[in-house]
Amino acid sequence: MRWLTEDQQRDWRAFRDGTALLLDALGRELDEQSGLSLGEYELLVRLSEAPDRTLRMSDLAGDLAHSRSRLTHTVARMERAGLVRRERATCDARGVNCVMTEQGWATLVAAAPGHVRSVRAHLVDALDADQLAALGAAMQTVVAHLRSPACDAARAADDDAAEAAGGSAA
Repeated sequence: MRWLTEDQQRDWRAFRDGTALLLDALGRELDEQSGLSLGEYELLVRLSEAPDRTLRMSDLAGDLAHSRSRLTHTVARMERAGLVRRERATCDARGVNCVMTEQGWATLVAAAPGHVRSVRAHLVDALDADQLAALGAAMQTVVAHLRSPACDAARAADDDAAEAAGGSAA
């Protein structure tokens, strides 16, 4: 077992605590301003950037790093609110698309300015340009690592082992 050094432990805890506090502040402010959760907001952003504001559910789950189950619950809640709708994929009858509605678009347009102000206040303006660039580069490396085939294989093996044991991988 390779334990973390004192410096690594300090950096890990700063990352963990900073991320938790940042996401809590952004989520709370977004909810107060628009009634959206961070997950719902990001889902609307991803749909807004897609052709015809439409994405396959499986692609959306991958883009958002959500399990399909979690995404299904989020989309169902947003569908009841009139922000999105699900429809069969035209090119593959087995697939399901998530489509942003006009109400979803209007909700995103109304929420975006306040959310951007919060991101700027709590992250972008709190760091200098070099710190922000270093943070972005570091997190791109982490994302690439976690989305690599090696990590996917390890995750699948953990899920298979948990299923065989009658539990779930946490």
